[in-house]
Amino acid sequence: MYTFTINGFFMDLTSYIEYLQFEKNYSSHTILAYEKDLNQFDLFLREEGVLEINEVNYSLIRGWVTSLLENGGSHRTVNRKMSSLKSYFKFLLKVGEVTSSPADSYKSLKVSKKIQIPFSTEEVLKLLDSSYDTNSFVESRDFLIIELFYATGIRREELINIKLKDINVTSHTIKVLGKRNKERIVPLVHTIKDHVERYIALRQFVAHPSTDELFITSKGVKMYPNLVYRVIKSYFSKVSLKVKISPHVLRHTFATHLLDRGADLNAVKELLGHASLSSTQIYTHSSMATLKGVYVAAHPRSKNN
Repeated sequence: MYTFTINGFFMDLTSYIEYLQFEKNYSSHTILAYEKDLNQFDLFLREEGVLEINEVNYSLIRGWVTSLLENGGSHRTVNRKMSSLKSYFKFLLKVGEVTSSPADSYKSLKVSKKIQIPFSTEEVLKLLDSSYDTNSFVESRDFLIIELFYATGIRREELINIKLKDINVTSHTIKVLGKRNKERIVPLVHTIKDHVERYIALRQFVAHPSTDELFITSKGVKMYPNLVYRVIKSYFSKVSLKVKISPHVLRHTFATHLLDRGADLNAVKELLGHASLSSTQIYTHSSMATLKGVYVAAHPRSKNN
């Protein structure tokens, strides 16, 4: 499935791809991103006249970083590309192709933390409470996508890969396949049951016989990432003036609204499928206004008291 077309200093990458797929359990999206980064680095090396793996040193890597920055690459993008390169050299060390990694000397560039602004409760409810054609497959699908994102906080790729068998309307749960192929069970709000059943009834007239994913295109095949993005962008643009509108903002909104209403941080971590609590803590920044309100109302030294 993953064919690398690199010609240059790189060895045959078949074993590396298998390593990412089966040992690291990386998603197809991540693997394709690594392919693009490694191809780009290989092109830079060939322009520098370097064709052997042992010729690569830290000076060359710094030269690549400089060229990326000069061509408009952000610090975040450069760090991500270097992460791909570090991973590749770590693999080469593992299989004995090199004795040291020149990428280890790289120190990540400083990145300013962007605090994403979630949708307000009013914006989300205004959209979800709006009317739509319940007999339309596309509109029923689109509204269920939005409702599931807000009800579960799942990632875009997780939503795309949901199978029909993964939803249990009786127990109000959904099985989600997250990063590193880790499964988790996420509860569903009871109000979503009728919507799921109505959509599935419409889906059966559209779906291709071999397609078992819950969400499909109007042609009956599995949905693709850009379509999910367009659905969120299209509908939320009607109720929000935010510049940044995406599935991830809706995931961010899910976490923020739970924390605003007193949800335990560890519980939110499990719902989101985060490996560490530090990943979840970024959502606490958006809840600062709520925390300040609680502080002012409760602290003995507050003017309000």
